[in-house]
Amino acid sequence: MHCLETVGEQMTSVGGQWRKGGRHMVALGLLVLLGVPVVTLAHDETKPETPTLTVSETGVVTHAPDTAFVTFGVETVSKSLAEAQKRNSTVMSKVKDRLRDLQINKEQIQTSSFTVSPQYRSLPNRPGDAPTASPEIIGYVVNNIVTVEIRALDKVGTVIEEVLKAGANSFQGLHWGLREEQAVRLSALKQAAGKAREKASVLSEALHVKLVRVLSVNEGSHVVRPAVAMARMAMEASAGDVPISSGELKIEASVTLVYEIAPK
Repeated sequence: MHCLETVGEQMTSVGGQWRKGGRHMVALGLLVLLGVPVVTLAHDETKPETPTLTVSETGVVTHAPDTAFVTFGVETVSKSLAEAQKRNSTVMSKVKDRLRDLQINKEQIQTSSFTVSPQYRSLPNRPGDAPTASPEIIGYVVNNIVTVEIRALDKVGTVIEEVLKAGANSFQGLHWGLREEQAVRLSALKQAAGKAREKASVLSEALHVKLVRVLSVNEGSHVVRPAVAMARMAMEASAGDVPISSGELKIEASVTLVYEIAPK
């Protein structure tokens, strides 16, 4: 009974005398000995979330392009790789000479890709257990793709026609651009930011709150380029200028503002 009492009521020494402690101290000690985690509850000091107002707007600026980019290629095929490369180089030299005649400078001509692909003879079907024969190379295809920057837009159709006459046998596409595109993007971005601020002001008045400060800003922009429906007709052009219309570029920018708000 003495042992049970000691366990049930912990003895503590105070001033040299043994006294019985509270049962809860024994229970706590047993929990620790048994490996049971003890959770201490603390005062919840989590701050309330900051009230916010989020607004998004888009700015759009249209601008006539001042540059065109024409991409075309020369493809040659021969049984000999050296011969295929030689033919390709000969044709591409004629094309570049024609471009120089049209006042297209060397720095306006850029090779986009140059590939060499072997051609293989088709193998006959064999029984399932027959050994597979090694493929036989019967020729090579050399493909040289070039992009030309054209700054005089009235020459776009003529350039396409002349490079095809000089020997280019694949037309990859045409797209329009701006030499000062970044300045136009910034103009669209400024427009979007102004509209977003105006929207935030209107909403804060309607909700009877005040705008304290901007907590975050997200922005983005892209260019919508007009499709060139007539570009692929260039492969069939035989005389006269190819009819090409540049249209307009549309530069779009978006801005999202997150404001901290407070009661008025």
